[in-house]
Amino acid sequence: MGQEKRKKGIAIALLALFLALSAVLFVRVGRPMTAWVEDIDGFRAWVNAHGWRSRVVFVAMVCLQVLVAIIPGEPLELAAGYVFGAVEGTLLCLGGIAAGSLIVFGLVRAFGRRLVEVFFSKEKIDSLRILRNPKRLYIVTAILMILPGTPKDLLTYCAGLTKIPWSAWILISTVGRIPSVVTSTLCAQALGDGNYLTAGIVFGVTMLLCGAGLFVYGRVTDKRHKSDES
Repeated sequence: MGQEKRKKGIAIALLALFLALSAVLFVRVGRPMTAWVEDIDGFRAWVNAHGWRSRVVFVAMVCLQVLVAIIPGEPLELAAGYVFGAVEGTLLCLGGIAAGSLIVFGLVRAFGRRLVEVFFSKEKIDSLRILRNPKRLYIVTAILMILPGTPKDLLTYCAGLTKIPWSAWILISTVGRIPSVVTSTLCAQALGDGNYLTAGIVFGVTMLLCGAGLFVYGRVTDKRHKSDES
């Protein structure tokens, strides 16, 4: 019994440390990082000056964004498309996302639901309990990851609470992000090239897909709530 209490105390202490570290990273790194990439001209000059090293740093930035879920990811994706181009920008973003998703998955498997509650409310976590249904686990997770507009940060953290294997999760989380990342980088590149028609078309398609994603997510969570009530 004493050993169990000791393990629980260690887990709580580590979670508190993770929360404190996340808060510090958000204030000291996350906010400045977002502001930095939004200064497109300055960011592009930095990339040109540092060559391949800038790519390594950028992948690390995307990885950090996945880890600290309160840091917005959209500015990074748009900056990637504007500065690196749609193809390279997408690959860099996906590399950072894969690394971050793998780390988050491992942390959640180690510390459980308490870690997820560091960033998300109990209500949001419970809304995704349908992912625990083994018959629909893979298909529902894949659909929610692919459709733009769904809460991918929440999905990334909650996946570790399911029985989905590591290999399947990394494949779904990386491939499933491609549509949303591509639309961001492609739109940003088009704007950077002055091709406003293409940017407008990509933006319009993205909005339609986001609407579809939110609709599907709403149906999935609403269906789960109704089944819980009955």
